[in-house]
Amino acid sequence: MAGWARLHPLSPLVRFGRAVAVLLVAGVPRLLWSGDRTGGWIEAAVLGLGVVGGVVFWLVTRWRVHDGELQIETGLIRRQSIRVPLRRVQAVDVVAPLMGRLLGMAEVRVEVAGRGSGHSRLAYLRQDEAWAVRARLLALAHGLPEETPAPAEQSLLVMSNGRLVASATLGVPTLLLVVVVVAVAIGVWSSPALLVALPSTLPVIVGIGAVPVRRIVAEFGLTLAEAPDGLRLRSGLLQTRAETIPLGRVQAVRWIEPLTWRPFGWCRLEVDVARQRSGRRGDEGDSARVTRALLPAGSREEARRLLARVLPGASECPSPGSAPPRRAMLLTPLSWWALRAWHDERFVMTRSGRLWWTTVLVPLDKAQSVRWRQGPLHRRLRLATIEVDTAGRNWRAVARCRDAAEAGDLLATLPALAHHRRTDEALP
Repeated sequence: MAGWARLHPLSPLVRFGRAVAVLLVAGVPRLLWSGDRTGGWIEAAVLGLGVVGGVVFWLVTRWRVHDGELQIETGLIRRQSIRVPLRRVQAVDVVAPLMGRLLGMAEVRVEVAGRGSGHSRLAYLRQDEAWAVRARLLALAHGLPEETPAPAEQSLLVMSNGRLVASATLGVPTLLLVVVVVAVAIGVWSSPALLVALPSTLPVIVGIGAVPVRRIVAEFGLTLAEAPDGLRLRSGLLQTRAETIPLGRVQAVRWIEPLTWRPFGWCRLEVDVARQRSGRRGDEGDSARVTRALLPAGSREEARRLLARVLPGASECPSPGSAPPRRAMLLTPLSWWALRAWHDERFVMTRSGRLWWTTVLVPLDKAQSVRWRQGPLHRRLRLATIEVDTAGRNWRAVARCRDAAEAGDLLATLPALAHHRRTDEALP
């Protein structure tokens, strides 16, 4: 495809559909209740300006795939010409918000190493066209003819929505919500005069309750499959998202076991991929909410099976001698018993947490830097913390409160192992 193309003509409706819905929901009832037509005219003018802006954006935006690049040109007053080298593409995702699903449209998001996804997206195309563009971009990114169809996939996991709802309900936000509601109820019962303060607590209750709801909506119906181009995730209740995670781009894996899940033997498995935050908060905001859970809630056997697919040879089980020295209890009395750090020739693994056991597994060939951190109390107790950074944006392996001599050995050993792993993998 060398010729320029435009987005779908109804793209402005999808792009500004949320703002239109907010204006209608907030403005129409107020107009009917108060009868104030002045506010209605103001809201209608704002709505009209939004529609005009969307139409102008559609008119001045065009895209094409040419000379090994995805090229996007947009802007009326300040023209922007974006070039995305396909050889640096990490993944191509297809996202369909609720309004887009109703109109049969979807957005194509191109994830590129070293940049956010905000400037590399086509919003919106017809759904069939979006999937065809995705297949074409992935084929070109892998050096194949652009007519090459998307490779077949093998199903790995179909998440039970019942287990998803149960796990979200048993999370820390729900427990915190119960505590807040009980505290408010006790306060009102002991002093009815506190009823006047009840409306001020409603935003807090709604905010806490929205956390598990957002997770359920984002991860509803999650399916995981494996294909030659990586792991393919599909999920979403209102907004559906289909994303591909290339196995070679996985920077770290996180294994989580909350206290409330342990009686059921559940755990959560997440991955982190290389991506840099965009400087524009509006562009990155939606991308930051993307689920990276390979297993939202499942058994340890399921998690180990998926871990073997992502990081073959890695284990979440601490090795002997992975605990910090007993004097570290003076700095971390509540979490000392859970702290662990161990490594082999391929991975470095750390565990921490009080109520949530969190194990981070980092391939050594993905390590970007190894840092030594030691505060005044650490020096007094002959302790130090080692941090292993990756190109991911979410987590790093942190070996907390290790013996200073052991930390010194890690500071010397881990970079050497990382260099060895990278040079070995670079050999033909």
